[in-house]
Amino acid sequence: MRFALDESHEDFASSIDALLTKSDMPQVIRAWNSGDTAPGLQVWERLAETGVNGLLVAEEHDGLGADAVDLVVAVEQLGRHAVPGPVVETVAVAPVLLAAVAPERLGPLAAGSLATVAMLPHTPYAVDAHVADLALHVAGGTVSVGTAGETRESVDRSRTLASLTPGESLGSADTAAAFDIGVLASAAQLQGLGRTLLDTTVEYAQQRKQFGRAIGSFQAVKHHLAEVAVALEMARPLLHGAAIAVRDGLPTASRDVSAAKVACGDAAYLAARTALQVHGAIGYTQEYDLSLWITKVRALVTAWGTPDEHRARVVAALESEAS
Repeated sequence: MRFALDESHEDFASSIDALLTKSDMPQVIRAWNSGDTAPGLQVWERLAETGVNGLLVAEEHDGLGADAVDLVVAVEQLGRHAVPGPVVETVAVAPVLLAAVAPERLGPLAAGSLATVAMLPHTPYAVDAHVADLALHVAGGTVSVGTAGETRESVDRSRTLASLTPGESLGSADTAAAFDIGVLASAAQLQGLGRTLLDTTVEYAQQRKQFGRAIGSFQAVKHHLAEVAVALEMARPLLHGAAIAVRDGLPTASRDVSAAKVACGDAAYLAARTALQVHGAIGYTQEYDLSLWITKVRALVTAWGTPDEHRARVVAALESEAS
């Protein structure tokens, strides 16, 4: 099995990276946190123009008809830049659900509308239902249009969590496949967040001086950063392998996406902890950009299934294969 990305994937990632680099994402995120979602929605409009929203939407519904590998490439970049909004739900989960129950709703999604999803029992709250054009409530295989109710705060101030009340039923769908694609996209988002945290911390360590020397020259700091780099690099093949398993419909897909989620989540969390250790307390203050990435990692580690749930899925799959 070949895990390396080809040139078209690299070019696609570079185009998304360039778009988001020009968008001053820290200011966009802070505006979103304060309730001003207009700059963030403008970013989403530009992403839709590149085809990100319609990656998993069939060409007959004005999408790109891409696959899970393309999805991972795109969402990792969205993670690198900590794009606010229902990323996993809009780009990954909603297209899979709507293709099964309401394909006529896919056109607006590909054109740039946002969608959010509450999928019981693993994901009981919908992200950013207040800005989503469509909210989907999924329970027992039934997909319904949801209405946002009680809201909860997240450790990540750019995420507003809301319970959904099911309304119009759209039909039944293979929610297991939708859940797996959500897990995969969440893993990719964490991988991107971890990469930015590592890059930012390395840059800081090269500039910050103590005792007349850059702290990055201290052996202890080097070891911490090296551990993060190794964790992220070891998670990447699991992420790409899971994307291939989903793309090809392999029987190990559920196991593989869970393994990727655990590995990417652990690596991103290690990156967040190390970034905070190297930067010191300033790294967690709201005024410092790093905090926007750290808090998003904290929130996404348990999104679309907790680490314990995914470890249990991996163990159960391995035991079933061995019997």
